[in-house]
Amino acid sequence: MKWTGRRESTNVEDRRGISGGGLAVGGGIIGVIVILLKVFLGGDVSELPQALPQNAPAQEMSAEEKKLDDERASFIKVVLADTEDVWGKLFADAGKTYQDPTLVLFRESVQSACGMAGAATGPFYCPGDQKVYLDLSFFEEMQNHLHASGDFAMAYVVAHEVGHHIQKLNGTSDKMARLRQQLSEEEYNKYSVKLELQADFLAGVWAHHAQRMKNILEANDIEEALNAANAIGDDRLQKEARGYVVPESFTHGTSAQRVYWFKKGFETGDMSQGNTFNDPSLN
Repeated sequence: MKWTGRRESTNVEDRRGISGGGLAVGGGIIGVIVILLKVFLGGDVSELPQALPQNAPAQEMSAEEKKLDDERASFIKVVLADTEDVWGKLFADAGKTYQDPTLVLFRESVQSACGMAGAATGPFYCPGDQKVYLDLSFFEEMQNHLHASGDFAMAYVVAHEVGHHIQKLNGTSDKMARLRQQLSEEEYNKYSVKLELQADFLAGVWAHHAQRMKNILEANDIEEALNAANAIGDDRLQKEARGYVVPESFTHGTSAQRVYWFKKGFETGDMSQGNTFNDPSLN
């Protein structure tokens, strides 16, 4: 992705040097896979204090690691700025005003309006405070353990979380919150899959318009995003963690579904084609 020298968003809280308090997560790929089965990319983090290991020792970063971490932070800020520009224009074209989300960078643990979360949670969006939370070490896990490398794989993750912010702004998230109180876990999971796939679609819509507006793409960028979407399907993560899959427990969609909806968003750039809730194949 062409990003160096471009505008960085100022809607960022850098808490990497601040302890979240009470929860330090060692993480590791086993922790990542198990936790991500439920909360990967936008899930409910309210139960994480009980689900994650406690009091793991913090690890100091070397000068080289800190440099790489800061470079990733700059990249994320550029991607966030691009989402602001794209969604600001699309909302304006529809006669609406886009409200920028805030992105919180943290290390090891963080307190959000959705509860305490750690690095093993993966990136998430909290509707309660309209903030995206991101520990940059997650991208090392993506590259080294999920085999989803490349800068545009990271851009896809950010765009997906911003997609959840779009859902908050248009009322979808609030409807989902009400459904959670009315349905069994298995029934709610079906709606959760549709919510997550729509966020994938919105990430694709962002990529479509960012390319038209700014010509940001380089060779293989879309392949990197599609590979990331494939790597984080419920079926693939469950297979790796358990050795088998339990479709009724899916909350984010299969690898094929995630790839399909991101690709559809990218190819069409048309918000009206992303109503995953009316897709009969997802019932």
